[in-house]
Amino acid sequence: MKRRAAAAVPLAAALIAATPTHASHNPAATSRVVIDTSDVGRFFALYDDPAFASDPDALAARYLATPSPGLVEFMAMRRITPERIAAALREKPQVFADARGCAAKLGNIRSRLVAATDRLAALYPSAKFPPITIAIGRATTAGTANAKGLYIGLEALCAAKFIELNDEDRFVNVIAHEYIHAQQPLAQSESRDMTVLYAALVEGAAEFVAEQISGSVGFPLLHKWAKGREAELETAFLAEKDEVAIGSRWLYNQQGSDGWPGDLGYWIGYRVAKAHYARSPDKAAALREIIEMQDPAAFLAESGWTPGMAL
Repeated sequence: MKRRAAAAVPLAAALIAATPTHASHNPAATSRVVIDTSDVGRFFALYDDPAFASDPDALAARYLATPSPGLVEFMAMRRITPERIAAALREKPQVFADARGCAAKLGNIRSRLVAATDRLAALYPSAKFPPITIAIGRATTAGTANAKGLYIGLEALCAAKFIELNDEDRFVNVIAHEYIHAQQPLAQSESRDMTVLYAALVEGAAEFVAEQISGSVGFPLLHKWAKGREAELETAFLAEKDEVAIGSRWLYNQQGSDGWPGDLGYWIGYRVAKAHYARSPDKAAALREIIEMQDPAAFLAESGWTPGMAL
């Protein structure tokens, strides 16, 4: 996805106390993955200060004065500045208030993410384990990744209930999806000219592998909506696969419009990846080929997928 009131002071204090830099739920994971949520606790500690609650500019400036290394990278990638966070706090106050509910679940989310990365290590021995940073952004980007790490905007992902209604499941499964992007060669660069096919297979591959490690795709509501319409939708996709992804009806169109859900290309790419996996006798090799895909057109041709096929 390259793009979405409890007691105040006690919660902030609990978040700061419960955010060790390294996951510590099993010895292997300690050296494998860093899950940094320190920015969230620091944000809500400042957010609770009456001196700053009425001054979004001061709050934003102080929050970004001592960012974690992951937040520094996130800021550069998604143009997060004090001015933009201050504007978001003024324009979308409920988004930040609601983010407390998700922040309170970070303990369980952390445990499940450690288990998911353990599973990734078992299924894909070549996996890299860049750090995961969960921070407060400017209410626009739920998640993104590059070779240095994975970056989650807690407030944006908390608000993205159209992806998955359950907060904990949404965080775990979307973060698993984004973590697969950190493994994919094709996901390491962004181009505004990438085709529908390219983007759908990058995103769909991440969906399929994320399901293997976390137990579910990141965008389950797409599967529910598309059930029974497979042949119609996938035939239409093939006719438009060479269009530019950005601006199409298949990808990166938020919640979609006129009864057509956003990011439907994720679902189709998932089905192509699943078809490839199903027909391969060597599942470990098939998973590696899905992650390390280099040529989307060749992968599609070799996958055995056809519109409407049963999977």
